[in-house]
Amino acid sequence: MTKRLHGMGIFTVREFRNADPVLIRNEFSIVQMRTLLELRGTACIPLEEEREIKDQLIYSRSFAEPVTDRDGMEQVLSIYAQMASTRLHRHDREAKVLTAWAMTSYFNGDQSHQPAATVALPGHSADPVVLTKAAKQLLPKIRPGTRCARAGIVVAELRPVGAQPIFEEFVSPHEAKQIGPLLEQIKHEYGPAAIGLGRAGLREGPAWQMRRTMMSPRYTTHWNELLTVKAA
Repeated sequence: MTKRLHGMGIFTVREFRNADPVLIRNEFSIVQMRTLLELRGTACIPLEEEREIKDQLIYSRSFAEPVTDRDGMEQVLSIYAQMASTRLHRHDREAKVLTAWAMTSYFNGDQSHQPAATVALPGHSADPVVLTKAAKQLLPKIRPGTRCARAGIVVAELRPVGAQPIFEEFVSPHEAKQIGPLLEQIKHEYGPAAIGLGRAGLREGPAWQMRRTMMSPRYTTHWNELLTVKAA
């Protein structure tokens, strides 16, 4: 895209802002045209607090330190499954299928290991207990002593909550007691690490958690990190 803009004589943001919107739309797409108009002060792209989830939800992270034991991986999967549950409740969605996976580093060569487990849930659910139990189906497939560098879960076949009545026999007791919404409320008021189920509720932060000391400031998405400029 940069090469194409240079070919049109556009090298700076100012030159892009001053370009012909119709020409930009014809050469690129309506998205670039809207971006240009936004730079001129015309609101064309609505703000959204969080991207809407549609067909599936993926939650995965690389580890600061490899996870080599069952207890550590159980904690990983528990935390990820409960984070996925929180997102589903926030968007009023429930899932029918959960896939959990883990992998070693790409540089392991012949020692690479990428186990995965796909579980069909008894019914569409966003229950953190149900999702956590399903994610743990991956544990028997991981070779003991494997240095896992990354793991994740995918919840799929999503639908809006209440899209179809569920027979009482298929409603988990945890969902009947609204455990998921209760956890979401506590995390909203006291922070994401305030509570968790099983190993996900351990108070001490896990050693494998991704380090963010070198993360760039999030000027465009977090108010408390917004850049402040003072003119003398």
